[in-house]
Amino acid sequence: MDEFDIEVLADPELADPVLIEGLPGVGHVGKLAAEHLLEELDSELVRRVYSTHFPPQVTVEEGRAQLACAEFHAVTPENGRDMLVLSGDHQAQDGAGHYGLTDTILDIGEEFGVEEIFALGGVPTGELIEEYDVLGATTTDEAIETLEDAGVVFREDEPAGGIVGVSGLLLGLGERRGVPATCLMGETSGYLVDPKSARAVLKILEEVVGFEVDYESLEERADEMEEVVRKIQEMEQQNAPSPTDEDLRYIG
Repeated sequence: MDEFDIEVLADPELADPVLIEGLPGVGHVGKLAAEHLLEELDSELVRRVYSTHFPPQVTVEEGRAQLACAEFHAVTPENGRDMLVLSGDHQAQDGAGHYGLTDTILDIGEEFGVEEIFALGGVPTGELIEEYDVLGATTTDEAIETLEDAGVVFREDEPAGGIVGVSGLLLGLGERRGVPATCLMGETSGYLVDPKSARAVLKILEEVVGFEVDYESLEERADEMEEVVRKIQEMEQQNAPSPTDEDLRYIG
């Protein structure tokens, strides 16, 4: 097998499409968002990408094995622009793999006439949060005003350390190819899978791209995660040490 093998499954015509990337990352925010799009909107599997840079494994569902891959689905909603949605269970395992995979993604996007890219992900806060801001990074000055109007927050020097993996490279390599690219990053604790952050990111994307989806199933997953968080907090409180007399001097 070559470093990157592309399996062609369908070649639909897409009008003014945008590429939506949602591979695994912090809080699985991008992955959850992309999967929710595919669950809620009619889609067609059009490409699979296999790579020796993916983990050496297969996934198994109801006894059926599938070699590790990334998948592209064509989505043609009634409202909004057509989309080419990238999802999968893995990122590449090394730097060369990240660059090669991103170039392959951009090649496929070019085949379908992609004119804009949105990478979806999470940015860790290190603590549990109630209000979920969506941070942005983009490759064009023109996009900033549009994104700010949609509720995206741009902060100086954030995310700290930049954007790693495919999401970051889609901006860098996309710009070199002349394709405008944006990364939407939902704030998340970074400790757990975060459906609430995924919902915050999708609501921004929904306004910018123009599609409409229902969020009921994502909200149900968010409720389940809130219950998990509640139990964790209870356990932490039970294990917290009792205050000493010295500690009490500083209370009140």
